[in-house]
Formats: sequence, C-alpha cells, structure tokens
Amino acid sequence: MRIEPPRGALYDKFLGMLNFRSDKAHPWHGIEIGDDAPNELTAFIEIVPSDTVKYEIDKPSGYLKIDRPQQYSNVVPANYGFVPRTYCGNEVAELARSRSSIEVAKGDGDPLDILVLSEHHIPRGDIILKAIPIGGLCLIDNGEADDKIIAVLKGDKVFGQYDDMSQLPPGIVERFRHYFLTYKAIPGDANRCQIAAIYGRESSYGVINAAIKDYKFLTSNP
Repeated sequence: MRIEPPRGALYDKFLGMLNFRSDKAHPWHGIEIGDDAPNELTAFIEIVPSDTVKYEIDKPSGYLKIDRPQQYSNVVPANYGFVPRTYCGNEVAELARSRSSIEVAKGDGDPLDILVLSEHHIPRGDIILKAIPIGGLCLIDNGEADDKIIAVLKGDKVFGQYDDMSQLPPGIVERFRHYFLTYKAIPGDANRCQIAAIYGRESSYGVINAAIKDYKFLTSNP
C-alpha cells in the first residue's frame, strides 16, 4: 500500500526549505550602493571590534575568508568593511596625489573601505547596513591609495549626532590613526602605511564618487 505524505502548511514549508536557492548576491557586485549615494551608503561589514581574526571578502566567491589572526593587541576601532560597487583605481589615486606629496602609484585595486561607528554592539560581520559618511582618511599603503571612509550608522542615537569628522572626539580620531599606522606593521620592518590627510564629509563625497567612477570603468573595460 502506498502511503501519501501528510499535507498542510508545515509540509509545504518543509518543501520550501528543500527548494531554497543556494546562491546569494555577491557583496561587492550584487548589492546596490543606494539611491542616495554618497549622502547615504550601503556598507558590507567584514569585521567588528570584538573579532580576534581579520576577515575579508573572498573576491571570486563573495564569501568571507580568514585573512589573518590579529597579530598584536590592535583592535579595529569600528565596524569595518567596504562599499559595494566601488573600486580604488585611477580616480581615487589622483585624489590621493592631490592631497599629499607622497608618491602614489595607483589605487589599491579593492573596493572602497568604510568604518561605521555605532553605540550598538554588532556581534559579527557578513552583514549589510546603512551608513552616513562624515569624513575619511587618505591612507597610502606601500605607494597605493587605500582611502578609509568614516561613517556613522544610520539612526544611531549617539554617533548620529556627528555630521562631520571634525566633530568627533579627538580620541576616536586618534584610534583610527593608530590602527591604520600599525595594523600591518611587522617588528623590524619599515612601516608601509602613511596617512596623507584626514578629511571631512564633503571631501569624502569626492572620494566615494571617484570610487564609483573607477568601478564603472573597471566593469565596462574588463
């Protein structure tokens, strides 16, 4: 005798679980930056301050991978990730050259990095959120432009009061400076990272727009 499986809402839900899509949008290429960019951005977060391992996106697959354990006592000073559909190429490099006498060979070839301040504890990366840019750091990493946009979480009741990098308490800015001047340092070797400039909200818009332009050029000229 053939026994028919039970029918009903629970059974249909079970079938739906079996038929789920295993693919997902690539965080770099498949997520929209947002209609109001550069005033408000979508950010993909890779690493949060509680992480003891540095994660970063695996470009071919879109999954997070372990880049390296945190080598020393440095703690990332804010939720750290990148802005989808951006790229640090010639346009970003040209802006870096205009801000400093440091030689800049090119952009670093990655999506534009972003750090998002929030009063809330975000327990892990691999998430997207809405961020409001307030400034940035023009970082030169071994001769490559590697800007870091500084932003606040949209709707955050503490950090949402800051409209510009210049309004942040000096200690927070110093944490950013210290982290990026030391996070790749190896004892006995020369420091490869230099901060060419710290800039405010309006200048951050220029960097974001340059990175969007670089991405469009990259994807139209594969």
